Amino acid sequence: MSTSLLCCIPLPVVGAHGLIVALALAGGAVASAADGASTADARRLLDAGKFEQARAALEPIVAAEPKNAEAVCYLGWAELRLNQPEQAVTTLERAIALDGTRSLYFQVLGDACGQMTQQASFFAKPGWARKCLTAYSKAVALDPDNLDARAARMGYYWHAPAIAGGGMDKAYAEAGEIRRRDAVRGAQALADLYVSDKKFAEAFAAVDELITKNPENMPARYQLGRLCAITGQQLDRGAAALQAYLQYQPQGKEPGIAPAHWRLGMIQEKRGDPAAARAEYEAALQLAPDFAAARDALAKLR
Repeated sequence: MSTSLLCCIPLPVVGAHGLIVALALAGGAVASAADGASTADARRLLDAGKFEQARAALEPIVAAEPKNAEAVCYLGWAELRLNQPEQAVTTLERAIALDGTRSLYFQVLGDACGQMTQQASFFAKPGWARKCLTAYSKAVALDPDNLDARAARMGYYWHAPAIAGGGMDKAYAEAGEIRRRDAVRGAQALADLYVSDKKFAEAFAAVDELITKNPENMPARYQLGRLCAITGQQLDRGAAALQAYLQYQPQGKEPGIAPAHWRLGMIQEKRGDPAAARAEYEAALQLAPDFAAARDALAKLR
């Protein structure tokens, strides 16, 4: 198995592609006997990218309620985002042992195994890769409409070699399943694959078709801006789309405002305006202090 290829298996931003960054954690409100916190409180911290605070809130909940599978899963998710994938795997497997019926638990386990694949030794990589794909497939089997799990599995197919179960044909098929269920996310998925194949015209066509059919859909505008930021093409159009999105209040799992600032910063960099780029990256970090992509972009900015 190719070490370099296996190292490319992404940790989906629950939404590699996003990201990525749309969260799928459906929180409950089980109160902690320790300090009155709840899994819902912890979920809000996770949503805000405050992973250290989320872990601090979750540890006493899990200690007081060791059979609270949801809290255990959230703790594993926080550990993963704090770059502790091995600990996260152990914690997430514990959540699954408590409740093996939740698609989310297997999805986040797949993320953790994907990160372990990147970090593992050459001989350990195949085993972690198999665990990653198995977890994503189980998540999809438990809930075929879990689009975060489908996007994560698409990312695996996209980056993993054929010997590890990957392949672009599988990735495109998964993108088609996503589009069948959600036009916006499907357009994003297809655009990502087209860009990786250097098919830029097809990528813009997929997003433009979405906007033509849904002219008032603001997440579609975000996807246009994102595509422009990634490709470096149609930058003025992308900036206008993202600036419009910044005036919008995202709902549910729609892309957040912090990622929109980050993508706009990317466009400003490509336009040759580092001061404007810096302002956008800083705005993203004010909203999400643990937003690693924005932090890295700001650090690299000259």
